[in-house]
Amino acid sequence: MEKLLNSAAIQSALAERGITQKQLASAVGTSSQAVTNWLKGKDFPRPASLLKLATTLGLTFDQLVQTSSAGRPIIAYRKKANTKTTDAHIAKAEGIGMLLKPLVAHLPELQTLRTLITSPSTEYDKLQLIVSQTRTRLGIGEQAELEYKHLISEFKECGAVLVPVLWGAKGNHENALHIRLPQEDVTFIFLNLDTHLEDFKFWMAHELAHVLTPDLSGKNEGEDFADAYAGALLYPKSCAEQAYREITKQSTYDGGMAVLRKQAHAHMISLNTVFQQVQHYAMAHNLTMLPIKETAIHAVRNSLRGPLISATMFDPMPPSPQLYIAACEKTFQTGFFQALKRMIHSSGTGAPYIQQVLDTSLQDALTLHEELQR
Repeated sequence: MEKLLNSAAIQSALAERGITQKQLASAVGTSSQAVTNWLKGKDFPRPASLLKLATTLGLTFDQLVQTSSAGRPIIAYRKKANTKTTDAHIAKAEGIGMLLKPLVAHLPELQTLRTLITSPSTEYDKLQLIVSQTRTRLGIGEQAELEYKHLISEFKECGAVLVPVLWGAKGNHENALHIRLPQEDVTFIFLNLDTHLEDFKFWMAHELAHVLTPDLSGKNEGEDFADAYAGALLYPKSCAEQAYREITKQSTYDGGMAVLRKQAHAHMISLNTVFQQVQHYAMAHNLTMLPIKETAIHAVRNSLRGPLISATMFDPMPPSPQLYIAACEKTFQTGFFQALKRMIHSSGTGAPYIQQVLDTSLQDALTLHEELQR
């Protein structure tokens, strides 16, 4: 895909704000000549610079960049706690997607015959049928725990490339980021390992839904379906039905909460996921809703937070580049780092590329680059 800035829109925004090209360069943190090259189409800004351009000029990605719709990266992600995803966030993610294009040639051959959900729906019975088909394909029963290995194998079968990253647990950083390159027919799934153990499986299932419904990626209905699919896949109808019966037999509030907690532990998922699926079951079958408030669920959940995935994988933290790469490859069966290594050896790709693509610090990028050069 040819990447060009929309010079006319940028010049108009500069005039509207009374900003000179030199002042724009200063705000972005680059030289006036670099900005000139961008405007003339001789060069294209990296994701971080693209983000600064968007925020400085108040332009959306559509206004800032001229791209063909066929080759434009498709982005799907929700920020933590459902905080608002802005145009600047999308611009940055699409910039990363553009940088991933030359890496595709270095990836191992990906699965081309893929399973897709042709009629996604959040209607209860239809959704349960969809997740039942997924579980059957994975060879697991309706009440069995959906394990990480099942999700990882499904990503692999769907030709998705998993990219485990350490993006931090605080602030409003992403739990996961989905970048689909339609022309290359490749999807990259960035999974933040600095996510709590009980939430991580949900986000993996959420991203799997995006992979299985590519036509919905980047759309609000795609996010809604991904949330619904993840919860139902992790804790389907038969589990919710059994839990509902056990809870309604309890004579005390604490007894009902104990059932929910036991189920969450057994399936290694969030207490909230179990609660929501039981409530969805009750609503779909016109039964009395559980006499437990969602605020109470969140309070208990927050008080019993498990460790971060990164803490369970690496001890001590932070891991060395060698340990980080080896653990990610073994656990997530990803070919991303080997592709990156091949790209570095064949094209002389530098550490700044790693910094931009993995959205990490330059220091971490330098240490990773040194390890991948070997």
